[in-house]
Amino acid sequence: MLKVKHFQRDRFARTYADLLASPRYAAASRFFLEELYGPQDFSQRDAQFARVVPALVRLFPPEIVATVETLAHLHALSEGLDSAMGAELRDAPDVDAPGYINAWQAVGRAADRDRQIVLTVSIGRTLDRLTRKTLLRHSLHLMRGPARAAGLGALQQFLESGFDTFRAMNGAHEFLGQIEDRERRLAAQLFRPGAAADAGVLGELP
Repeated sequence: MLKVKHFQRDRFARTYADLLASPRYAAASRFFLEELYGPQDFSQRDAQFARVVPALVRLFPPEIVATVETLAHLHALSEGLDSAMGAELRDAPDVDAPGYINAWQAVGRAADRDRQIVLTVSIGRTLDRLTRKTLLRHSLHLMRGPARAAGLGALQQFLESGFDTFRAMNGAHEFLGQIEDRERRLAAQLFRPGAAADAGVLGELP
């Protein structure tokens, strides 16, 4: 599965090269690349997600609890899809574009791919909305100690990074629109019959 994650990280970097180079959107693009598409070992965060809601209800404001619930659903869905892709590619020494596309089509699950996009954009829109609530950001800052004591330090770091990144962007409507449009177009192309013979689709967007 790790080689799938590495391939997807590189694909994201190509698809969003313009946003990664943008003074306004670079930080948000890196946040998506590193926190949602990155190849890191998220086992610590996985363990936190397994017990996240009961702990968060005691520690965090309701708006943040709902956001993390959505994040947990996205993370579980993405891990499941990546694992299925990894199983299809388990005998491949490396992942190339045709192999990735063939594995994508073998796994299928078009509804889950669509749901993955919906959840990703939903989290971005929620972070964009919540960052305008100064008191909420202050409350999150005050939760550093309790979150660390409760074993939720990795999750706390993710939330603070997300809040700060989206606040600095000063409006995420255009950025998230680009994410949604490109990911939907890419998914449609990857499900197209014969796509593996035209592997350039993974590097041609936008």
